[in-house]
Amino acid sequence: MSIDLYIIRIKKAGRILRSPRLLLAFFRYGVFAGVEHYSVLKPGFKTIVDIGANKGQFALACRERIPHARIISFEPLKAPAKKFKTLFRNDASVCLKEVAIGPKTIRSVMHVSAHEDSSSLLPIGPNQIEFYPGTQEKNIIEVDVAPLTSYLMPEDINSPAMLKLDVQGFEMEALKGCEALIEKFDFIYCECSFIELYSGQKLAYEIIEWLHHHKFNLIGIFNSNYDLSGQAIQADFLFKQKFI
Repeated sequence: MSIDLYIIRIKKAGRILRSPRLLLAFFRYGVFAGVEHYSVLKPGFKTIVDIGANKGQFALACRERIPHARIISFEPLKAPAKKFKTLFRNDASVCLKEVAIGPKTIRSVMHVSAHEDSSSLLPIGPNQIEFYPGTQEKNIIEVDVAPLTSYLMPEDINSPAMLKLDVQGFEMEALKGCEALIEKFDFIYCECSFIELYSGQKLAYEIIEWLHHHKFNLIGIFNSNYDLSGQAIQADFLFKQKFI
């Protein structure tokens, strides 16, 4: 694990210790809130679409930071989805769809990692295992994949709205699955890689180019992660729609 990742985790722990709600989520449900994303979670957001929700780490940070936002999350793996639903069972403004988002409605193979939040619809590559030990494939299963329009209508997305993607190399396909509704989002927040961690994934420059074509400009890079030589591995990218 890189030094940058250790620093991020230490900072996360410090923020969580200051919040009774987040402490309870950690000790009772084992969910470590994604507080490293606080800087992009603005109080005015009305809708957040959370693709790659896992156990609810990002949704929990959203709920803490933006208590009145509607959160629509997507997670195809049953074990983390079960924990998510338990965590938010009393929150009517949070819903979970147990499906992955992609351009077509299909059944597809999910490569399940020994660390479940590193699982992907793409094969786990050697760089991922080298830079993040313990994330090797432990199993493969089939999951449902569908476009975002299978679950949301344009009127379901109230502005200001954010689309968040954390899909372990499947970013381009997930974005294509959101393409019909992409203009409804004011911001897109997406984890991207500078090197190939999952076989066949599109890299950061390709995601930036695709989103620029769809009138989204890159306005911030957060939570950057580097190897010991100083080479960038991955980061969280924030894009804003360019309104004409």
